[in-house]
Order: sequence, then C-alpha cells, then structure tokens
Amino acid sequence: MPQLTLKDGDSLYYEVHGAGPPLLLVAGLGGVGTFWKDHVPAFAERFRVVLHDHRGTGQSSPSQIDYSVGQMADDLLQLMDHLDIGRADLIGHSTGGAIGQTLALDQPDRMGKLVLSATWSAADDYFKRLFEVRGEILRAGGAEAYVRSHAVFMFPPHWIRDKLASMLSGETDAVAAFPNPEIMLSRIRGILQFDRRAELGAIRSPALVIGARDDITTPAYFSEELGRLIPHAETVILETGGHFFPLVEVAAFRNHALSFLTRD
Repeated sequence: MPQLTLKDGDSLYYEVHGAGPPLLLVAGLGGVGTFWKDHVPAFAERFRVVLHDHRGTGQSSPSQIDYSVGQMADDLLQLMDHLDIGRADLIGHSTGGAIGQTLALDQPDRMGKLVLSATWSAADDYFKRLFEVRGEILRAGGAEAYVRSHAVFMFPPHWIRDKLASMLSGETDAVAAFPNPEIMLSRIRGILQFDRRAELGAIRSPALVIGARDDITTPAYFSEELGRLIPHAETVILETGGHFFPLVEVAAFRNHALSFLTRD
C-alpha cells in the first residue's frame, strides 16, 4: 500500500493507475479514493491517474486536526511533489472541486485543466444550514445515523428507490469504516469556511464545470455561478443524478470529462 509521509508526520494513502499525462481524481467530503472506482479504468487508458484518501479518511492517518480546504490542497500538493508531478489536470468532486479551485488560484503553474464537479465557490445560508443539519445528525445519532441519512443528501429519489437493497448491504461496511466523528465534524467546519468567490476571475486554468438539476447538496446554481465567474469556463448541467451524479450518470459524466480533457 503506497503511503506518503507528510511533512508533519501523518500519512497519506494513494494509488497510481495507467500511464500518460497526470490526472488527479479528488474525492469530496467523504475523502476516499474509492469514490472513483467506476471511472479509474477508463481514465487510466489515457492518463496517469492519481487518487488518494484525504487525511482523516480511509487508509490515511486518522488525524484530529483543524481541517480546511487549504490544508487539504497542501496535502495534495505534497503528493504531487512526492510523485514528481510538476503540472497535472484535476477532476475534483464537491470538496475536491474546492481543492481544485484553491490549487488553481494559489499554485497556477501546477494546474492544467480543471473539471469542477458538484462544487461551490462559497457557503451560502442554504449550504450552511444543510451541513449544520448533517453535523447534528452525526452528533446525535453517531456514524450509523449519519451513514443512513447519507443517501438522501447524495442520490436522486429514483436511485434510492431502485437501488435501496444494494445500498443497505453496504451500510454496515460504511459504518465500520467511518472515521472518528470529531474528524468529520472538523472537515465539515473546514468546508463551511471555504470562500474564494471574489478571486475566481484570476483562474487561468481551462475549466469545465458540471452540476445536476436535482443536486440538493450543491445545487446547480453553484455550478452556474462558477461557470460565470471563472474566465472562459464551460458549464454542463445534467438533468438528473443528484449530488453523486458521477456515480449515477456514469457515462454522461465520463464522456463530458474525457471530451474536455482530451481536446487540444
């Protein structure tokens, strides 16, 4: 299992697949690289695909630190340095998209093309309320209640209706793998503090912004705003898929991303 020792001594689990230009696949708040498992084989046919478990999640160090998007971006930058990646394209979902924005603004020479999936520029009152509620579910009900409620926030109703049996079978494993609740609560506080809206006009990386109409976690208006504020960004809004549209509308998401990334 490849592990990077970060500069403060914590470890970061990562994987590398395929060969070609480097492509970073960056997961959201849950933080685990397995989010991308359905996409890795296709992307690895054209790219050197790098994915990792965020610190505090999965097989990385279960650190009880003050999490922030800036800290998460710095961890990823350290991974790029470790793998001798000077510049890379990036697909970031949700929190991963916030990480992508941060690197494009703070390390513009290190970022190539950006695919910003179901992400946001700054927490508004709706976003704050939603994550306050999710935090309260975690505090009051623990990991089991948080995991059970997860699907409602992440998937469209038709997906839950049709896939409930398979989703229930995975909940026990998800609860067992859930980090210390204080880690997740700190990660939630970290994303609520993220706000780079005023700087988005300085992004020079070519960007594709993808959202979904029925996403209740990062509503489509966030993607539309990013598309307006990032110079020359392309915006695609899928009609369905919920917040986890890369897992629901697999072919549509992949086709849009690959078309953008492989275009000269």
